[in-house]
Amino acid sequence: MLSIYKTKSEADSTLEKLKDIEHGCWINLISPTEEELILVHKKTNIPMEALKAPLDDEETSRIESENSHILVIVDIPFTEVEENSLTYDTYPLGIIHTDSYIITICLKNSRILNDFTNNKIKSFYTFKKSRFILQILNRVSTSFLLYLRQIDKKSEMIEKKLQNSMKNRELIQLHCLEKSLVYFSTSLKSNEITLEKMLKLEIMQRYAEDQDILEDVIIENKQAIEMTEIYSNILASTMDFFASVISNNLNIVMKVLASVTILMAIPTIIGGIFGMNVALPLANNPHGFSIIMIMTIGACLFAAYLLYKKDMF
Repeated sequence: MLSIYKTKSEADSTLEKLKDIEHGCWINLISPTEEELILVHKKTNIPMEALKAPLDDEETSRIESENSHILVIVDIPFTEVEENSLTYDTYPLGIIHTDSYIITICLKNSRILNDFTNNKIKSFYTFKKSRFILQILNRVSTSFLLYLRQIDKKSEMIEKKLQNSMKNRELIQLHCLEKSLVYFSTSLKSNEITLEKMLKLEIMQRYAEDQDILEDVIIENKQAIEMTEIYSNILASTMDFFASVISNNLNIVMKVLASVTILMAIPTIIGGIFGMNVALPLANNPHGFSIIMIMTIGACLFAAYLLYKKDMF
């Protein structure tokens, strides 16, 4: 999908949607078709390799500076539902800076860019291209922090369910969260290298304010890396702990079942003995059945007492 936007003026930051590419506009490509890529290539003279690079979901975060443009690729977080479970992952977002245009390219529709198209970002102007890039990067770092807090809350909810659980479902959910944190950690560290390289770019050295914003973005990114490592360590220890809890819960159930089996075996043994077709005590006693039942109940109670003393219940 190809969308073209432009702010009216510095006095009026209202975002207008255009039908054609013009100077100072923002070209937003979301999962573009080959025809849309060719159109943008012809209109902007951006190489096809640069336009297609962010469409590879395995593309790593990097920055490339050419004579006509600067290509910045960063990893951004997203969520998706798999088998009734919410999972977290990252995919690349490409930003191309030229003297006339700003181009964003992404495989999927992102909430980060939607905030710009829906006029939720203050002081946003399409013709202030370097500032626009910094605003996008700031939203990326903020999104990582937001998703990390969601992962932390979700892990706490799963932990509460695990306390009385003997199933693997919750452990699998924790494993998915741990895997998501690994993806986040890898992407954040790649983004950190890209952000530090951006400090050396000429477009980031023109205005002191832009340098300050970029430094703030780098700080937030480092904070996200630290949070990711902390949550990952907590999840790893939590999984080990609750794996032991589940195993212990299962042992308790098996212990109770074994005790019940022993108690049920006592009446079976006594009934089997007195059911034999041979001469036995109490065979001619009119109260023999009652006496046998009392003996059986007494034996069961005695066995139950011994098992209780051994903490088998």
